[in-house]
Amino acid sequence: MNRQPHEGSVNMGKNSNFHSHCTFCDGRSHPEKFVSFAIKNKFRAYGFSSHSPLPFETFWNMSKDDLPEYIDEINRLKKKYAGRLEIYLALEIDYLDKTYNASIDYFQSMPLDYRISSIHFLPRRKPLLEKNMVCIDGGYKDFEDGVNKFYGGSIRRMTEHFFESSMSMVEAGGFDIVGHVDKIYMNGSRHPDFDLQADWYQKPFLELLDLIAEKELIVEVNCKNKTRKEQTYPHIHSYKELKKRKIPVMVNSDCHFPELVNDGRESTLTILKEAGYRVTRELVNGKWADVEI
Repeated sequence: MNRQPHEGSVNMGKNSNFHSHCTFCDGRSHPEKFVSFAIKNKFRAYGFSSHSPLPFETFWNMSKDDLPEYIDEINRLKKKYAGRLEIYLALEIDYLDKTYNASIDYFQSMPLDYRISSIHFLPRRKPLLEKNMVCIDGGYKDFEDGVNKFYGGSIRRMTEHFFESSMSMVEAGGFDIVGHVDKIYMNGSRHPDFDLQADWYQKPFLELLDLIAEKELIVEVNCKNKTRKEQTYPHIHSYKELKKRKIPVMVNSDCHFPELVNDGRESTLTILKEAGYRVTRELVNGKWADVEI
């Protein structure tokens, strides 16, 4: 899908969300419950992006067997609520390595409106099984165990691996939106040796932003933890670096509960405006457009 917007910007309602989960993966409610919330709160658009199937089963990823039902259900909701809400079908696709990512035929053949690519796992050994992965997006205890087991206790080495994998993900392509681009800092910031301002963190992060800009991808500003932890991904301090590179952004809640669909969005948009952003990149009637904040 062409991610370039139409000429000019669109002045319309602010409420939209393009990163969400439901009971087809680790979301906590049925898809129609999220649609009901969106309509009640005067949303313009809502996108479902369940965690994609993986080469191994996890509690949070969709099973391959459930994928046809997922596609049918979201398409059913599209038809049922046409004229009341723009509903979009997507997946959040894990980048594991060059053999399993958004660019492979399996994902490219799916009838999706857009694709988000994210990193939750860092493979450390073959084959691609959960026991051979380090999860960067779970509880801190498991994260710390991964640092100690696979990186000799070095959070720097894990962070370097995360950004190396992120660069490979962007080079592989096959997607529209970069999901929670720097989420390594969610758990990483709790490690005593982590330093967000260190050169070993900032240099690869800024190189990643340069590559994202070159590939003309959209970066989501993930506000899932804005209210609870005062965190967004990317970090609030990096918004100006995104703007400097003219990287288009969208604000997504990455919600798993209907009542949290809009959580953190308004305060995040305010900070984006302070950083110089005046528009977000969104799907409007099926095409990418710049929507005024």
